[in-house]
Amino acid sequence: MNPLRYLLAPWWAFELATDAKSFRDNPLIGSRRLNAWGLHQKRVLLADRMAAWRRQRMEQLVSAEHRAQFARDGFVQVPEFLQTEAFAALRSQVMNHPGAAREMVQGDTITRRIALDPPTLRALPAARDLLQDPRWQGLIRYVGSYDTEPLVYIQSILTHRYDAPPDPQTKLHADTFHPTVKAWLFLTDVAADEGPLTYVPGSHRRDAARLAWEKKRSLEARDGADFLSARGSLRIDESELAELGLPKPTAFAVKANTLVVCDTSGFHARGPAVRPSTRVEMWAYGRRNPFLPWTGFDLTGWPGLAERRVPLHWAFRDRFQRWVGQPWADVGRKRPADG
Repeated sequence: MNPLRYLLAPWWAFELATDAKSFRDNPLIGSRRLNAWGLHQKRVLLADRMAAWRRQRMEQLVSAEHRAQFARDGFVQVPEFLQTEAFAALRSQVMNHPGAAREMVQGDTITRRIALDPPTLRALPAARDLLQDPRWQGLIRYVGSYDTEPLVYIQSILTHRYDAPPDPQTKLHADTFHPTVKAWLFLTDVAADEGPLTYVPGSHRRDAARLAWEKKRSLEARDGADFLSARGSLRIDESELAELGLPKPTAFAVKANTLVVCDTSGFHARGPAVRPSTRVEMWAYGRRNPFLPWTGFDLTGWPGLAERRVPLHWAFRDRFQRWVGQPWADVGRKRPADG
């Protein structure tokens, strides 16, 4: 047996108490025997209960209406989120801003991101105002179950840019085994046939059917053909939803100035696009160790550091790309909707 396995065993065991999710990279997380005994299933259930406990302590951050919508659907949708004048200023500033952009290609789709770092926020005062809006902060924190600052970008989705296989993000999936948050404030109208966000209402709940599905998938994911499932982002066919008592996905074909905040441990995907299209949004993302009992104490979210996290992360991966990889290519300065 490889001696390295003995040296790594304590680390693999430690990862069980973190957000580590890869069935392929951690032999304990991916163990058929341990998962037959319920390891993965118990991690899913404990993480869900911890998130519910943390949310109870943050109920004051959101309205009763939004709490009820989230409990039912796993997402909160808010049309006309900003006042007309505030949204017009945000859209104008963002769409005309040539920012330092990074891009990732997945199949025939480009995802472009511009970090809201200090220079960008100085150039876009309306974006700074958005990040300080108590409604924006409250919804993201409540859904994510942590009172911490998320990562925020200007994000563009450009579809049908290559003669390539379809974007893998069009397959329904859960990002990970535990509650997480993503938010989209759409700066452009989103048509139903131009790659809208889709979400399966109620798929964030860990009922008996979902837990049984999680256990079944944990037994086969490590050695399965789907690479992303093996890495812990489990895929599901739409035909399987009825067996879990779930409806068909909801497509967010919405007008600009609509905010959608989701628990992305529920099943979601990027809807199919039938033509080249460009979608621009203010996009936020939050994920922490799901087993922490507290809601705050995130040093990386402190003012002065929070807005520098993304550039520092990109710079780190640039510097050590040989060992850690770097899927986000530096493409120079671009406006969000540039072709």
